[in-house]
Amino acid sequence: MGAIWAARDFCLFLLLLNSRQSAALPEIQADPCAEGSDGCHIDAICQTTQGSYKCTCKAGFKGDGKHCEDIDECDLEYNGGCVHECNNIPGNYRCTCYDGFNLAHDGHNCLDVDECKFNNGGCQHTCVNTMGSYECRCKEGFFLSNNQHTCIHRSVEGLNCMNKEHGCAHICKETPKGGVACECRPGFELARNQRDCVLTCNHGNGGCQHTCEDTENGPICRCHVRYTLQPDKRSCVERDEATTESSDHNATAFAEVDKRVKRRLLMETCAVNNGGCDCTCKDTSTGVRCSCPVGFTLQPDGKTCKDIDECEHHNGGCEHFCRNTIGSFECSCRKGFKLLTDERSCQDIDECFFERTCDHTCVNSPGGFQCLCNKGYTMYGLAHCGDINECSVNNGGCEQGCENTMGGFECFCRPGYKLHWNRKDCVEAEGLPPAKPPTKPTLNCSKQEGGDRCFLTCQSQVHISSGTEDSYTVTCGMPLSCLADAQKNNSGLNCLGREMAAVPRIKTTATFKSGTGKCNLKRSQEKLREGLNLAHSDSRFLFTENVQFSYVSLHCSSSGQRMRSRHGRKAGEEDGSSITAEFELDVNLEEVTAESCDLNCVRRRSEKRLRKTIRTLRKSINREQFHLHFAGADYELSKNLGQPAEAQGHCVAGQVLVGRKCVSCSVGTYYDGDQGRCVLCPAGTYQDEEGQMSCEVCPGPQGREVSKVVGARNMSECGGQCSPGQYSHDGFTPCLLCPLGTYQPEVGRTSCFPCGGNLVTKRSGAFSFQECETKVQCSPGHYYNTSTHRCIRCPTGTYQGEFGQNYCVACPGNTTTDFDGSTNIMQCKNRQCGGELGDFTGYIESPNYPGNYPANVECTWTINPPPKRRILIVVPEIYLPIEDECGDYLVMRKSSLPNSVTTYETCQTYERPIAFTSRSKRLWIQFRSNEGNSGKGFQVPYVTYDEDYQELIEDIVRDGRLYASENHQEILKDKKLMKALFDVLAHPQNFFNYTAQESREMFPKSFIRFLRSKVLRFLRP
Repeated sequence: MGAIWAARDFCLFLLLLNSRQSAALPEIQADPCAEGSDGCHIDAICQTTQGSYKCTCKAGFKGDGKHCEDIDECDLEYNGGCVHECNNIPGNYRCTCYDGFNLAHDGHNCLDVDECKFNNGGCQHTCVNTMGSYECRCKEGFFLSNNQHTCIHRSVEGLNCMNKEHGCAHICKETPKGGVACECRPGFELARNQRDCVLTCNHGNGGCQHTCEDTENGPICRCHVRYTLQPDKRSCVERDEATTESSDHNATAFAEVDKRVKRRLLMETCAVNNGGCDCTCKDTSTGVRCSCPVGFTLQPDGKTCKDIDECEHHNGGCEHFCRNTIGSFECSCRKGFKLLTDERSCQDIDECFFERTCDHTCVNSPGGFQCLCNKGYTMYGLAHCGDINECSVNNGGCEQGCENTMGGFECFCRPGYKLHWNRKDCVEAEGLPPAKPPTKPTLNCSKQEGGDRCFLTCQSQVHISSGTEDSYTVTCGMPLSCLADAQKNNSGLNCLGREMAAVPRIKTTATFKSGTGKCNLKRSQEKLREGLNLAHSDSRFLFTENVQFSYVSLHCSSSGQRMRSRHGRKAGEEDGSSITAEFELDVNLEEVTAESCDLNCVRRRSEKRLRKTIRTLRKSINREQFHLHFAGADYELSKNLGQPAEAQGHCVAGQVLVGRKCVSCSVGTYYDGDQGRCVLCPAGTYQDEEGQMSCEVCPGPQGREVSKVVGARNMSECGGQCSPGQYSHDGFTPCLLCPLGTYQPEVGRTSCFPCGGNLVTKRSGAFSFQECETKVQCSPGHYYNTSTHRCIRCPTGTYQGEFGQNYCVACPGNTTTDFDGSTNIMQCKNRQCGGELGDFTGYIESPNYPGNYPANVECTWTINPPPKRRILIVVPEIYLPIEDECGDYLVMRKSSLPNSVTTYETCQTYERPIAFTSRSKRLWIQFRSNEGNSGKGFQVPYVTYDEDYQELIEDIVRDGRLYASENHQEILKDKKLMKALFDVLAHPQNFFNYTAQESREMFPKSFIRFLRSKVLRFLRP
C-alpha cells in the first residue's frame, strides 16, 4: 500500500514540474535588444516586440534602423533655421553668430551685442554701439588714433596728419614726399575720393542683423525666411510678430484662437508654422516631433526649447569660473591664472619666469608671487631692492664712526681705539696683544697638460653672497683697512694694527669672459687638493705664478641679464657669463733698497708682475682650468654652463639640491663639502647669512666657556651676552642695567646711549629712545630734536613710521621721497627713467614701477628701429589718476616737436589692453607727472618687426575681436606669452625654438583661430 502511495506522489510531482516548466518557457525566451544581439545600427534604438524586435533610427538620423546616417540639418531648407551660421554635429546641430552678435534664447536668431556696456568698449572718450559692432568717437578738439580706441589732441597747424583738416575719414599716414595718404579700418574700403571709407559686410556683418550682401552702393541687408526686414533696413523680426504689430489687438487675438482650433482639428504638420516647434520639426506617423539644438532642452510641452545652464552642473567642467551664455558657456580663471587650450583648465602664471619681476629673488605661488631682497637690502616699489643705510638709524648702533656699504655697514673707531668683538663698540688699543694676521689668499698657476692651470686658495675670511639670479660674489681676505685717519675695514673684522696700514697696497680690477652660459660655481669632482699638494712637492711641477694677495673679490654675472637692461636689448648680444675680479696686493717693503730701487720702483715692479699674473689667469679661465679651494672644499667654474645647475644635479657653492631646485643653506647652518649637505653650526659658532661654507666663531674673552648652543643664527644666540637695556665692560655677563637717562637696544654692548638734552628715562634698563621722557610726543614723519626739544619733519629722502623716535630712516638705494615728512618706505621712489631703447624689443616703464611713480618727474625715451623695421606697442594697462585734469600724461610721437605725428597719448587709467603700430618709423616718448596724485603707472612692451609684415600686423591689432574676449585680454597682459610672441615677431626664425606642443599649449583655441584666419588671409595670393 505504501508503494502505491509513493508511486502516486511521484507522478503528481512530475506532472507539477512539467506544468511549471511549460509555464516558464515564455520567460526564458531570448531578448535580442537586451542581449545586444540585434542587428540595429549603433545610431538606432532597438524596441522589443511580441516575439521579435524593431529598429528605429535616433532623432537626428535617417534610415531603416539597420542602416542610419546623420541628417545634416544645415543642408535642409532655410539653413536649419539659423540666421547666421549652422554647424552640423552627429545627430544634431548648433547655431552660431558672427562676431558682435549673441545667440538668442530660441537658439536660432542672433541679437546685437552692446559692446559699450563693458568698460566703455575700451574707448578713451565716447563709445557708440552699432549693429554687429561699435565705434569710438572723440570729444571736440581730438581725433581718433590709428588704434581706433584712444584719442589724440588736434593741432590747428602743423605737419599733415596732425592738422585737423587732413580730411581722412579713418587713418591718416604721411607719404615720403610729405603729402597725406588715407587708409581705412579693417572691414572698410577706401572710397573713390581717396578720403572717405565705405562699409563692407566684413565689418560687423555690414550693420545687418541677419544676411549681408555687398553691392557697389554699399551693403544690403536681408532677413531669414521666417523674419521680415524692419524700416531701419537692418533689423529683423519674426513674421508672426510683424503681423501682430500691424493689426488690431482684438482681431489678432481671435485669429490666434482660430489657429489653435484649426491646429487641433487638422493633424499638425511641420509645413504649417513649423509644427509649433521652437526649433527643429520632424513629421512622424504620430504627428510632429520637435527637437532642440545642442545647448538647449525640450520643455514638457514638447514644443519649446530652453537654454541649458551648463554652469549649474559641475560648474560646466570649468576649474575656476563658469559663465552661462545662450546655447553654450564660457570658462575663465582667477587673477594670476591663465586658461589652457582645453578652455576648461586653469594654470598658474609663473610671474617669476619674467626676469624683470623682482630685483633679487622671486618666489612664485599659486595665483601670485613674492619678491625677496638679499641681506642688507630692503624692498621698495613692491619689487625693487635698495641698500639699507644702517648708519641713518641711531648711527648703526656704532659707538663712534659708521660707514654704510652696499648690503651692509661698518663701524670704525678713532685713532687709539680698536673695534670690540661686537663690531660696534670701541676699546682702547693700548696694551692689547696684536692680532695674528690671517692667512692670505694665494694664487698658484702652473703649466699642466700644455696649458695654464690656476688655483686660488683661501683658508680664512671667506664670504659668499648671491646677487640677482645666476650671479654670485666670492670674497677672500681683508680689503684695504686701518686707514691712516680712521681705523675701519670693509669686512667688519678687527683691524690688523697701525703698522699694517702703513704698508702700500696695489689695487686693480680685471674682467674675464668665462663662458657662453650662466654663472655656476660647482663643487669639483676632481681631487684638486691632492693635485695641488702634489704640485707643491713634485719638482716636475713648476709654478709660473705664486702670488699672495691681501684681498680678492670674484663677481660672476650672466651677461644675458646684465645686458638686458631695464630699457631693452640690442642686436648681436649673446648670453654668457663674465667674472669681474678685484685684487689687492701689498708691496713687499723688503725689496726696497736705498741704492738701486726705492718704494716707487718696487711698486712698479709689483704692478708689472701683477699684470703678468692676470694674463696667466685669463688663459686658465679661457681653458676652463681655474679652480677655487676654500673652507675645506674645492670648486670650479662649471664646464657645461649652458644647462642649469639643477639639471646637472649640482648646485653653486653654499646650496644643496632639494627635489629639482637648488636651495641655499639657511642661517644657522653651513654647507659641509665632505657630507654634501647643510649642517647646523656647531656649539661655539654662528652663521647669520644664507648659503655660506663655514660658521663664524662666537666672540668672547679668552678662557670663557664655549657656548653650548647649536645652530646659532646670530651673535646674540651664542649666549652669555648682556641683554638689551644692559651693559658690561666686555659685553658678557654679569651685566649692569643702563642708568637713568640712557638706553641700549642691542645685546652684548659695553655702554649705553644717552637720551641727550638732559632727558631722563622712566626706569633703569631702558632699551629704546621711546622710553626717554621727551617734552612732546612726535608723530610718524617727524623726529625729536634733543637740542630744541621740538618735533622736526623728516627731510626729503628720509621717513619715519613710528611715534617718538629721535631719527629718520634714509631711503634705500637711489630712492628719495616726493616731499618731507614721509611716514612709510613705500614713499621712497626711484626717479630713474628714460634713455635710448633697444633695436628689437624692450620696455617703456614708469619710474619706480610697479610702485607709484614719483611727483614732478619727466622721462624721455627714443626708439630708433633698424632699417625696414616698424614698431608694435602693447599697452596691457596704464594707471594715471584723472583727478589732476591731465597733470600726468604719456605721449608717443615722431619727435619732441608738439605738432609732430602722434601715435598715442593718454592721461587716464586704462585697464583694458590695446595694441597698435607706430604712425612714424621712429618714436619719441615722454612721461610727465605733476605734484598731485600719483599712480602705479605703466610697463609697456614693444617690438620692432620686418615691415613686410606691416599689413598683417595692422590687420590683427585693429580688429576688435583681439580685445572682445576676456581671455584674449588676459593674453595681452600675460608677460610670458607676450615675450614669446615678441620674440618670434622680432626674429621669425625663433619660431622653430618652440615645439608644436608648446605652441599649442600657449594660447586658447579661440585665439589661435583668430590668428590663423589673419595669417591665411595675408598669405592668400
